[in-house]
Amino acid sequence: MEILRHVVLLVHLVGFAILFGSWVVEAAARRFQATRLMDLGLLIALLAGLALSAPWGLDHDLNYTKVAIKLVILVIIGALAGISRSRAKKGTPLPVWTFWLMGVLILTNAGLAVIWR
Repeated sequence: MEILRHVVLLVHLVGFAILFGSWVVEAAARRFQATRLMDLGLLIALLAGLALSAPWGLDHDLNYTKVAIKLVILVIIGALAGISRSRAKKGTPLPVWTFWLMGVLILTNAGLAVIWR
């Protein structure tokens, strides 16, 4: 069971890597808008995170405060990405600071996963 939990954790981190990597590519290209690849990374991170938040027969309690905070941040990232993609289709992109906020929130969420035990 422990090996399966570690595999799900790896998938969760890969989801964040896809999300952050695609954000970096857009920032480097100075396009400053969300992409479908960001949505895919967000979905992978969300589903794997929800699977990790289930009690897997661990010998310790899960930190549900951490789980809730990470979920709220992920929902905000998803909202910003969805608004960005919707407004890009209409030809009125989001202000650049919201794109940078997405990057900060992505790093914050990954940092919480690693640092907060």
